Amino acid sequence: MSDAIYNDAIKAAARDRSHAGRLPSPDASVTCDNPLCGDRVTLDLKLGDSRIAEVAHKTRGCMLTEAAASLLAGHAAEISPGEVGGLVEGVRKFLDGSGPPPWPDLAMFEPVRAVRSRHECVTLPFQALAEAAQQAGSGAA
Repeated sequence: MSDAIYNDAIKAAARDRSHAGRLPSPDASVTCDNPLCGDRVTLDLKLGDSRIAEVAHKTRGCMLTEAAASLLAGHAAEISPGEVGGLVEGVRKFLDGSGPPPWPDLAMFEPVRAVRSRHECVTLPFQALAEAAQQAGSGAA
């Protein structure tokens, strides 16, 4: 795989551990795997009044998955559980070239757009967030 997809912003985000780990009492906890490459994200979510209050992640994966999980956890408090589905769709559209990045920071993944086989590396943490938001909304942790 070409090192061209790993720009400095992706490398920095992958090294960011500010939201890495587990939450002590999450409202939801979900593990998602990418069986093709072995990436795994366990995402814990805590809800606030009408927004996501906190997200923590335990990620085992490539630099793209690590960076996406870190970026997602850092922005999670900006969204409500009901907005997660649109966010996931927005990330997919950005990666396939049919839309802008939902957050300006996601533009760091621009080099990944040309490597379709790596799209799931970026979307895996967002998929985990969607499942966790759904789980928290149903009250089952």
